[in-house]
Amino acid sequence: MNSPDLNPLDYHVCGAMLERYKSFQHKPENIDELKKVLQLIWDQLPQDSINKAILSFPKILWACVKAGGRHFVHTLK
Repeated sequence: MNSPDLNPLDYHVCGAMLERYKSFQHKPENIDELKKVLQLIWDQLPQDSINKAILSFPKILWACVKAGGRHFVHTLK
């Protein structure tokens, strides 16, 4: 299975980075600018938030098991 719901960095970090990217007033105009913006966003991600995502991982795995491996909805709280 290759589900982003089963990878704490995918389901949390990508969403957090996207939200921060949306707040940038000057959008990148080329690949080099995009790389710089994404690196800046990555560098500013709070470690506590990433730790929380990793610590919630057992709950997400349990939700997957309860759903029999089918689609399930989980929110990070």
